[in-house]
Amino acid sequence: MAKKEIAGYVKLQINGGQANPAPPVGPALGQRGINIMEFCKAFNEKTKSFMGKPVPVIITVYKDKKFDFVIKSPPASHFIKEAVKLKSGSSEPGRNIVASITMKQIQEIAKKKMSDLNAHDLQEASKIIAGSARSMGIEVKD
Repeated sequence: MAKKEIAGYVKLQINGGQANPAPPVGPALGQRGINIMEFCKAFNEKTKSFMGKPVPVIITVYKDKKFDFVIKSPPASHFIKEAVKLKSGSSEPGRNIVASITMKQIQEIAKKKMSDLNAHDLQEASKIIAGSARSMGIEVKD
């Protein structure tokens, strides 16, 4: 089987199960010549379990206008905000602490994000998530 030639990649963040041809999806895919409705149907089908959550997706576009896509897990910041029941992080992280999160909650988030993180084990992944929480103005408690 001949290997397909890759024309490029498109990275988007779309709410799970809610892709539609409106911006940002339509323009990003339209300029690459991809069938937008075909992508939206396939994406919505694969992301039903993430309904309403922001889902990063990397779309590989081939020269023959066909495409493949890889779905990542929602961003760590989304899981952190969900765990501490916040709408957004601190506007001045490092000065204003808006909430606190336990190490147990951080480990749960790290388990969900493990496949997308550059970490060898759960302890390293937990440190990454804890750093994200601190940068959002959320205190990490042991």
